Amino acid sequence: MIVLSLAIQFIAPTWIMPLFNKFTPMEPGELKSAILKYAGSVNFPVTNIFVIDGSKRSSKSNAFFTGFGRNKRIALFDTLIARQSVPEMVAVLAHEVGHYKKKHILQGLSSVLCTPCALLPVIVISRQSRFISRFFHDKHARICRASVLWLTLYPHRLVLSILMQMISRKNEYEADRFAAATIEQPENLVGALKKLATTSLSNLRLILFMSG
Repeated sequence: MIVLSLAIQFIAPTWIMPLFNKFTPMEPGELKSAILKYAGSVNFPVTNIFVIDGSKRSSKSNAFFTGFGRNKRIALFDTLIARQSVPEMVAVLAHEVGHYKKKHILQGLSSVLCTPCALLPVIVISRQSRFISRFFHDKHARICRASVLWLTLYPHRLVLSILMQMISRKNEYEADRFAAATIEQPENLVGALKKLATTSLSNLRLILFMSG
């Protein structure tokens, strides 16, 4: 599971996603120049900027970057480009760069290494033959182990999911603060996030309430 999870992080953007969406190099222009200028100002080297034809499957917008070292590539959905102004686009990318600068990417990769720890209690309980034999006959041992595995995993995953959501929210706020501090006009980040929330059919009143 660890090897597969780490491998997907590397191969999905480069080999798997292009099987379903077309990645087109961005043409020179105002947006590309603004992106490269911002990337240079925060020492974030970029080799390529691509536009993804996400509109053929969904109206949702997204932006992300792939690659490590000096071979980073930025990918923008065409739906995002169509709805955001150039300053707002830079603000969105600044947020993504914030995740990189604050080590959130490495944090996410390292969390994969916690998989054995997360599954350890489940494995221990499912191997308790005395516990299982009290409720099931020996011929049903396999079925019982699968049932115990599922019942034990559910509350375990529930607790872990709450912790992961807390970490994710903290990381999002840190990326927002980084973006606001490094772009020329922080209000562009506000406008960009409002548009993203609207196109994702999010409840802006609920988001503001949860944000305090």
